[in-house]
Amino acid sequence: MFGEILNRQGERLDYTLHPGGDDDKLAVLGHGVTGNKDRPFVVALAEGLCGAGIATLRFSFAGNGDSGGRFQDATISKEVDDLGTVLDAVGDRTICYVGHSMGGAVGVLRASSDQRIRFLVSVAGMVHTQAFAQREFGEQTPDAGLMWEDEECPLSQAYMDDMAQIHSVVSLAERITVPWLFVHGTEDDVVPPQDTHDIMAVAPGQVQLLEFPGADHVFSDSATAPMVSGVVAWLSKQLHGE
Repeated sequence: MFGEILNRQGERLDYTLHPGGDDDKLAVLGHGVTGNKDRPFVVALAEGLCGAGIATLRFSFAGNGDSGGRFQDATISKEVDDLGTVLDAVGDRTICYVGHSMGGAVGVLRASSDQRIRFLVSVAGMVHTQAFAQREFGEQTPDAGLMWEDEECPLSQAYMDDMAQIHSVVSLAERITVPWLFVHGTEDDVVPPQDTHDIMAVAPGQVQLLEFPGADHVFSDSATAPMVSGVVAWLSKQLHGE
């Protein structure tokens, strides 16, 4: 439907579209650091939304999954531009952006300045970016070390510099007045649940929190279905009053 999507660098963004009952409304799903559009819980969420009649596009940021580009160049700032490219490609639709982890920070940055995002969902959303980078990768040497010992995920200086420059997205919440759903697992050891509470405290619009006892960062195993059900129910109510 949307053809080939290329970002500003000419890199192809790999995506999968799940048709829904109303072409004028679309959920766009963005993943976290070292992730891609085919992570099991991302696919499950897309299928759940599609099953509820909500068209859904899940995509991989440049440098991740089957998208073009280098992983070393994948920073939050670049991914904010990638999301803008996707929004350009889908045209005039009512958009809900759903971002997981680092993709959650991408969503805050984009939604704070782009009125095309009418609904926002932060799933285990990263908030304090510099603290995250130091906590997870501070002992690695940029441009020499790896993220979580994954040879396919080299740690770049560009990534660390971008995380430090952004520092935190808390202050941007004041600019977001659209309905906003926060989703977090209590056993998340990658992005602390406190990140969600910190940004919720300053968000001026209609906000809601779904907290899942025992769920980890990627809503593994039995946590997937409740997370999907919660997001689907919230967005269905926002879009259709259900």
